[in-house]
Amino acid sequence: MPDTRRRVFFVSDRTGITAETLGNSLLTQFDGVDFQSLTFPFVNTDDKANSVVAYIDHAAREDGVRPIVFSTTVTDSVRQKLKQANALFMDLFDTFIPTVEEELQLSWAHASGRAHGPSTKRYASRIDAMNFALEHDDGQSLRKLDKADVVLIAPSRCGKTPTSLYLALQHGVFAANYPLTEEDLETGQLPKPLKDQQHKLYGLITDATRLSQIREERRPGSKYASIQQTSYELRQATKLYKKFSVPYSDSTNMSVEEIATMVMQEKNLRRHSF
Repeated sequence: MPDTRRRVFFVSDRTGITAETLGNSLLTQFDGVDFQSLTFPFVNTDDKANSVVAYIDHAAREDGVRPIVFSTTVTDSVRQKLKQANALFMDLFDTFIPTVEEELQLSWAHASGRAHGPSTKRYASRIDAMNFALEHDDGQSLRKLDKADVVLIAPSRCGKTPTSLYLALQHGVFAANYPLTEEDLETGQLPKPLKDQQHKLYGLITDATRLSQIREERRPGSKYASIQQTSYELRQATKLYKKFSVPYSDSTNMSVEEIATMVMQEKNLRRHSF
């Protein structure tokens, strides 16, 4: 019977984000294994590579089973040293680069950091988007709301803020969010500040029981957190979305990444990765 505990190492000569993203995507397909991961970023010299190999070999001896290593290092000497570790070594560049080289009839650049490297214009765009999202969180500001790419609306604690921040940080999207209050839901009308932004609106709902539990942590024993209140607000919000043709998603079983993707697809927003 296979060991249910396995150490996984992500090794990179930069941040390790690419190795983590690709490696974790593969590992999600395997149930019943307790993956314990550790990232080694900025492994860009032979000495650092030797230290990482020593650590991996120690883990193999300690566990009695070889670890899994996902690597995105580009320096040949570093990569060769890492391959000597007692591990299942998955060089993500070795896996794909030769095929692309053959197709393009070009040799790869061996340049590190290009996937998440510096770009003054893109960096400034992301910072501007983050500042915009923070300023326009939960309806705190209406200043330059017309600059928004999208305005998320929902009852309190349905996931507006994390989605707005993710859209800004990951894709440079100018995302505002605005709460639907009990008054809005009783009148069945869009909040006045949003009427000119109706074409930018995107709604969220979630499971009433889950919403009640989330609110209970914030205001224990309150009407705000009761299942009756959350059920009412979610019903009214759904009616409002349908009345004004506002696209919406049920965020109950969706990650922030999935919600953001739904928003961008619906609003035809261009994806930028940083």
